[in-house]
Amino acid sequence: MGTRGEIEPSAPKHSNHSGILIDNKMMFDLGEEKFLREKPNCIFITHLHPDHAFFARRPITPPAPSCLKRGIKIFAPEKYAGFPQIKIAKRINKINGYKITAIPTIHSLHVKSCAYFIEKGGKKILYTGDMIWIKKTYHHFLKNLDAVITEGSFIKKGGMVRRGKTTRRIFGHNGIPDLIKFFSKFTKQIILVHFGSWFYKDADGAKKKIKKLGKIYETEMNIGYDGMKTSI
Repeated sequence: MGTRGEIEPSAPKHSNHSGILIDNKMMFDLGEEKFLREKPNCIFITHLHPDHAFFARRPITPPAPSCLKRGIKIFAPEKYAGFPQIKIAKRINKINGYKITAIPTIHSLHVKSCAYFIEKGGKKILYTGDMIWIKKTYHHFLKNLDAVITEGSFIKKGGMVRRGKTTRRIFGHNGIPDLIKFFSKFTKQIILVHFGSWFYKDADGAKKKIKKLGKIYETEMNIGYDGMKTSI
């Protein structure tokens, strides 16, 4: 439903912030308030940055928007002040006939983040949100994935990874080449979303670069766009 990172909109098919919808019931990330028109019965948020949770743009103790007071189940890696309806995503959540496992990711110094491992009927999908890495402890969840939906913030190898001055912990976004190399061990299909400004400078050229990287690692690369529909 949305494929734009935290940048100014500049392309018609990549103007919405992050969000995907499964079976017209479950939403993963809520980058735009208008996504609620789809009337999902549950929402899983990867992390509380505003391009993944639109309400995080508000002051630290906001009243919950009326559109979020309809009994929608909302899960995230942590609580958010002023939004008591947000529940911390358990390691394993069973809902709508799906088994959804929250897997911690490395991304931010200031908010917790997780990917969601989604299973039903023998199909297995991983939706990562923004990330640098997933610790080896959790790699057993990644075996034989039917698809990975991950981010495309940076095309350069190494992405934008920094280290906190006091904590020495890394934070930021990994590069597309690194993400493809990592996930190609677990799947043969990757869908990229959450594109950075590099993508908009030459969208056709960007797609060719991504497809070329996929061939190197024998992985099918799909470029997500707002409103894209797919069956897995």
